[in-house]
Amino acid sequence: MKLKGRVWKFGSDVDTDAIIPARYLTTTDPEELAKHCMEDADPDFPGKVKAGDIIVADKNFGCGSSREHAPIAIKASGISCVIAHSFARIFYRNAFNMGLPILESPEAASDTETGDELEVNLDTGEIVNLTKGKRFKAHPIPTFMQELIQAGGLIPYVRLRTNRR
Repeated sequence: MKLKGRVWKFGSDVDTDAIIPARYLTTTDPEELAKHCMEDADPDFPGKVKAGDIIVADKNFGCGSSREHAPIAIKASGISCVIAHSFARIFYRNAFNMGLPILESPEAASDTETGDELEVNLDTGEIVNLTKGKRFKAHPIPTFMQELIQAGGLIPYVRLRTNRR
């Protein structure tokens, strides 16, 4: 699966409160969460993000609480994937459970800026910065995890598998 989008760049230790502030946790509605995604980190983000855009961040993206609201808000905002130097473990698992593709690539995280255009191949882990003409590598997403993403997350995946029997 290939994705292409414009980059929103964030730094290290972006926690789940920055992704979706706790004051909005009274809802689980993805559209409502999307309206406030990343607003404390970048107030312009919710109004300017477009479907297919890509978040790129430095180390420890998604640290903090284990709330699933964070990857739900990111996905519902239209972000096609998140690339980071590294992810907090619970965020990593929650992202796939919610159907949000994420890739670890320290090189891409270091050499990508807001506004760059990236092309991402989830099958091979290749990341191409079309703006800078540079190529980076991430570990490809395993087939099972890609099936979760294509199904829309863990629960839709289980429903599909159950209905096939």
